[in-house]
Amino acid sequence: MSVTEELFAFDASCGGIVAGIDEAGRGPLAGPVVVACCIPGKEVIDGVNDSKKVSEKKREYLYEKIVATCIDYTVEIIDEKTIDEINILQATKRGMENCAKKLRIMPDIILIDAVKGLKMPCKSESVIKADAKSYAVAAASIIAKVTRDRIMRAADEKYPVYGFIRNKGYGSAEHIRALREYGPCPLHRRTFIRNFTDEQT
Repeated sequence: MSVTEELFAFDASCGGIVAGIDEAGRGPLAGPVVVACCIPGKEVIDGVNDSKKVSEKKREYLYEKIVATCIDYTVEIIDEKTIDEINILQATKRGMENCAKKLRIMPDIILIDAVKGLKMPCKSESVIKADAKSYAVAAASIIAKVTRDRIMRAADEKYPVYGFIRNKGYGSAEHIRALREYGPCPLHRRTFIRNFTDEQT
């Protein structure tokens, strides 16, 4: 049994219609946190796995297959200003709750990657490292990651000095050097960059 088939079997063991929720971008210094919820179709798409274990090129391919064959999916983008206002955990929770509420088809259970204390519209379960255990959560992780990467590639065209096309907003050495030299751009999370700038928040 392949890794993908094992993930699919995990969901099947839950019974009924299974949705997965995951996020991308909790740790970066810049850009939004993106949350996705996915109810996969019955087709097992070979290669679906935790987005961190899949190359950027393959994630793009899998994204197109997932959104074309899934029963339903939703995406929430929580911007950097909101993250600064309510903190990253609360921003992530808001995105997860909104994603679940926006589903057109209500699943029997929603599997969530690690985050607890959510107000879900149906039965839900928080699973540690769910993106490496559940097919639905892995699919959601790919949708979230690809969506966020596309946002950051577009941001690179507007703010090229930070290397967003390479670091996607994460705190790489290149990014931190640029932050110290040029200061923050509107996409930077002020509460995340205090150690790298003279700016007080």
